[in-house]
Amino acid sequence: MSSRTIVVSRTDLARLQSLLDSHFVAAIGSDHTHLKELKSKLERATVVDSRDMLPDIVTMNSTFNLFDLDRDEADTFTLVYPDEACIAEGKLSILSPLGAGIFGLCVGDSLTLHVLNRETRKRVEKMSFQPERVGAFDL
Repeated sequence: MSSRTIVVSRTDLARLQSLLDSHFVAAIGSDHTHLKELKSKLERATVVDSRDMLPDIVTMNSTFNLFDLDRDEADTFTLVYPDEACIAEGKLSILSPLGAGIFGLCVGDSLTLHVLNRETRKRVEKMSFQPERVGAFDL
């Protein structure tokens, strides 16, 4: 994951900090590298009001196309909280390595993940839904 500063809404920041401090995360192991990196990303983030969120940033409950640069194919995902996650339905948990890495990226941004002793490269291709863009501030 990159160490660049991201933009996050006050709502997402509060909810994600609460989640990262929860018993649930403690039970799954808050010492996982991707969770530490997500926490660090949130600590460095520029915080904005939901109404001021740029429309091409992956926020919670955003739906986007993710292009796999190694396989030359795209999948559509919605970034969700763990209780809504269902990869078969394209609902990607924020607590997964991919979900934590994608959060805060802009359309066109890429990331490289190390999963199961191999590298995988992904790029955010298209945003089909972002709650802030349509005024859905309570999702």
